[in-house]
Amino acid sequence: MFLLQVTDTPATLDSMLTAPGASTAPIEDLSLLDLLIKGGWVMIPIAILAFLGLVIFIERYLTIKKASRYDSNLMIQVKQNIMSGRLEAALALCRNSNGPLGAMLQKGLTRIGRPIKDIEGAIENVGKLEVSKLEKNINILGIIAGIAPMLGFVGTIIGVITIFHEVSIKGVIEIGTVSGGLYTKMITSASGLIIGIIAYVGYHILNMMVDRLILRMETDAIEFIDLLDEPGS
Repeated sequence: MFLLQVTDTPATLDSMLTAPGASTAPIEDLSLLDLLIKGGWVMIPIAILAFLGLVIFIERYLTIKKASRYDSNLMIQVKQNIMSGRLEAALALCRNSNGPLGAMLQKGLTRIGRPIKDIEGAIENVGKLEVSKLEKNINILGIIAGIAPMLGFVGTIIGVITIFHEVSIKGVIEIGTVSGGLYTKMITSASGLIIGIIAYVGYHILNMMVDRLILRMETDAIEFIDLLDEPGS
């Protein structure tokens, strides 16, 4: 009898585990893509803003980085050529630089012989034009940083309205309907905030890069004017 009870025990345990009501309900596993899809149609403009912001940031970052790299030693070489009397060589260096500082110095070199104030004004005007080229589309990142969170909140509000509309039709408040609808619609808020924060950070990173380049351009422009204003230049 004892052996019979022992051999029957595993079968009994198996039957208990497989009995109806003994097992727990499977937990729904959602991937990130599934969660984003559950956010609804509001996720489409948020995704467009995310893609647009990423493209603008990468394009502007590479452009500003390129401008900074080309202008690293330009002023030193131009100064050496001017002091040696090789004006055409200095102009050739500026033309080949393909950077904002090169354009500024080239304009100044072509104005040599005129009053210093005229040269300074010409350099300043070219500098403003070059800075505006560097800052192109950066403000769009600031707009994305403001719009994306608002779109996320709009998606959540629309989801809440939809939930209460369904409750009013059914006449019964069901926890599953309310909580399930809310968590899917809160995805839009989370996505909007994340995109907004990333765009905000990218906007300020690009502005800091431009500010550093502007400071160096102003420093080199002042050095260039002082070089021309020296006695005997």
